[in-house]
Amino acid sequence: MDAPVSLPTVADIDEAARRLAGVALHTPLLSSAALDAITGGRIFLKAETLQRTGSFKFRGAYNKLAAITPEQRAGGVVAFSSGNHAQGVAAAARLLGMRCVIVMPSDAPRAKRERTAALGAELVLYDRLRDDREAIAAAIAAERGATLVPPYDDALIIAGQGTAGREIVEDLSALGLKPDVVVVTASGGGLTAGIALAVKSRVPNAALYTAEPQGFDDHARSFKSGQREQNAALTGTICDALMARMPGKLTFAINRTLVGAGLVASDEEVAAAVAFAFAELKLVVEPGGAVALAALLNRKIDVTGKVAVAVLSGGNVDPELFSRLVA
Repeated sequence: MDAPVSLPTVADIDEAARRLAGVALHTPLLSSAALDAITGGRIFLKAETLQRTGSFKFRGAYNKLAAITPEQRAGGVVAFSSGNHAQGVAAAARLLGMRCVIVMPSDAPRAKRERTAALGAELVLYDRLRDDREAIAAAIAAERGATLVPPYDDALIIAGQGTAGREIVEDLSALGLKPDVVVVTASGGGLTAGIALAVKSRVPNAALYTAEPQGFDDHARSFKSGQREQNAALTGTICDALMARMPGKLTFAINRTLVGAGLVASDEEVAAAVAFAFAELKLVVEPGGAVALAALLNRKIDVTGKVAVAVLSGGNVDPELFSRLVA
């Protein structure tokens, strides 16, 4: 693996928290007696489903865009995303008065495409199986003089996502608790890297795990081999938000030292977790946002007697799919 030029630090997360104050929401930690009974632990759910735009992605997007100099803002921004990063970037661009282009797969959930467009972004659709989204976005950025906003492999993006980890430790501390285990859904690894940096700096003994859908467990396999592994498939899971081909360079450089291992859940287990969150917590969680919860519900790790946190990373799901899952 090529050595990253610059990795984010805990100080960068603290700076991101100052930048996001009054803009991003401090989302709650929720508990459930039913979940505690199933797992044998004291479980908290970090409800990023309630964040602006319905996912954690707004944190990193706003932190990145707010750091762009006034001179560079005139060219606008370009991002590539299946939906949650798209909405986060579009919302941040609108707040900061910047033009925004989003390169999205044509098979992205309709709700995500519509919400991204409603936030004022120009959509450029591509074929997930045939086209190179990064090449498309880079060409647009070069043509328009726009700033490219990666979904995860960027120090400012990672630092912004890390504010969620900062809040987890702060809110547990207010209850007189520390996290023993934190499970984070992973696609490119930006949320995991940011949360791992924030949590481990304050609670060094906490154990961090990624959670991924079956068949897209590149982090789990990468932790075992010690190098970035690639998924064979490009699509084929209900967790549309978690289909990155492999861990990012920057994110894996952080996660391979701070994260213990990767957990994997089947689509059936994820579907049951979506239904559980709706029935027990009255929350709408998209499949990709429910994998960490699925891992705990199915006891992929033993959290008996431990304080554990699962991050519910997003809630942007097509109504038709959601109705099938909760039924």
